[in-house]
Amino acid sequence: MEDHQVDMQAVKVYKALGEPTRLKIALLLSKESNLCFTAIGEKLESVAGSTLSHHLKQLTDSGLIDSRKSGSYIHYNVNREVAEKFAPYLLA
Repeated sequence: MEDHQVDMQAVKVYKALGEPTRLKIALLLSKESNLCFTAIGEKLESVAGSTLSHHLKQLTDSGLIDSRKSGSYIHYNVNREVAEKFAPYLLA
């Protein structure tokens, strides 16, 4: 990856993690893998579905989390390679 692309990804990751709810989601997914939307929502409790959707999209767009469709569910995981590079705190 070129330096510019790395810089742009870093900006996206840090911007995504700069929001407290997104940080909570990333921390949750770093400890529990393969969580679906509903499970994430239940664990966070006070986040509305549409807001959670927005947060998951921001984290996915940054490359920090991956999504995988399984039947009618989408499961989310932390992308460990990206986390190790830009946000090792999540893996501690």
